[in-house]
Amino acid sequence: MRSAALLVVLALPLAACTTSGRAPTAQPASAPSATGIRVNPGGPDLERYTNNAGEYPRATAANWRSPAYSVDGFSRLEDILNTRRVPRAETPSPWRRAAAEPAVQYLIPPVRGGGRATIDGYLARNPATGLLVAVDDTIQIERYQYARSETHRFVSFSMAKTICAILVGLAVADGAITSIEDTAEKYVPALTGSEYGRTPIRHLLTMSSGVQFREDYDGADDAARLSRALLLGPGGAGAVRQFNTRDAEPGARWYYASSETFVLGLVLTGALKRPVAEYLSERLWQPIGAEADANWVIDRTGQETTHGTFSAVLRDYARLGRLLANGGKAGDRQVIPADWLREMTRPHFNSNQTGRWLGYGFQTWIFPENDGSFALLGVRGQTLFVDPARKLIMVHTAVRPDARDAGGAEATALWRGLRLHFPRQ
Repeated sequence: MRSAALLVVLALPLAACTTSGRAPTAQPASAPSATGIRVNPGGPDLERYTNNAGEYPRATAANWRSPAYSVDGFSRLEDILNTRRVPRAETPSPWRRAAAEPAVQYLIPPVRGGGRATIDGYLARNPATGLLVAVDDTIQIERYQYARSETHRFVSFSMAKTICAILVGLAVADGAITSIEDTAEKYVPALTGSEYGRTPIRHLLTMSSGVQFREDYDGADDAARLSRALLLGPGGAGAVRQFNTRDAEPGARWYYASSETFVLGLVLTGALKRPVAEYLSERLWQPIGAEADANWVIDRTGQETTHGTFSAVLRDYARLGRLLANGGKAGDRQVIPADWLREMTRPHFNSNQTGRWLGYGFQTWIFPENDGSFALLGVRGQTLFVDPARKLIMVHTAVRPDARDAGGAEATALWRGLRLHFPRQ
């Protein structure tokens, strides 16, 4: 296990910056390269993300979540924490590129000041590290900021929850999991007799276990306790057995709890009898034609942290989105069973029941229009929006300074502008 005490804070070399290694001040978006990719070596609020020398500082295990270190930390976790590799496809699936970026406009929400903006305006206002928009197999927009590029692996945070749900569906299809009505303890003997152990897989998928868990990102909540137990404590089933108070019957109420997705990861490991990352590569990453290895942070027992901290390059997140937009098919191959994907992306709890403006499916957020569109959401600006009717996807990675940043409302407004721009197919 890497020790935070042994990691030295270094300055991150920036190939796209000035020869002094300084990050330039925020500037207009660069002209597209021959590949259609635009890279801005700077970005908004640079003083928040750079050190006194004007550099993006190298992150460590102790500080990678801190805003000052997040540009590096959110795009280099494989060098900071223990991870398991997810091997790429032997032959990447191709993308086409639009001849020119679309002239998309959107309405800025009142909470962000109101008005109308363009893609350039969005990136000048929001600390996005990557933005990719595609319609079916054609990339319309691919932008990077803060000297990030197509080779950086961006952390998913809770976007990984939806990936975990996909894997559960694949494990059911493969016969490794008999039924989602089974309880977790059938596959995880170490949870036998615990409240999570007695919870059916179905209710873990819908965040409705009824087990008490507080997740409000104040650094002292149960989510923080879980993280400490995974990376510094016992890890594995021992990390979730500490949450063992039931305040509702399974399925009775919805409450967002990362612990439930981690238990699903334990179920996968127990059912498959192999690492989750290995199964992901074989059943998902290679079939979508991923161009780069991904990785998943593992805890002290070697268990993937399936509730978050998966990392991949932007175009591979887009390939996942393309798969989802096409009903689980990659070309002529049905990678995700169609009936499982429908169950994943329908609202098992509506927005009134979640207390948020989105409904919830199997580890997936459902837009209130109930028109088939849905989202993978991760804290601090990580999003993958999918609209199957338009074959439209938007991947957005960011370094928002905290979990309650209002920038999410503007990313959603941009998404709505894209939906207005591109017609249903």
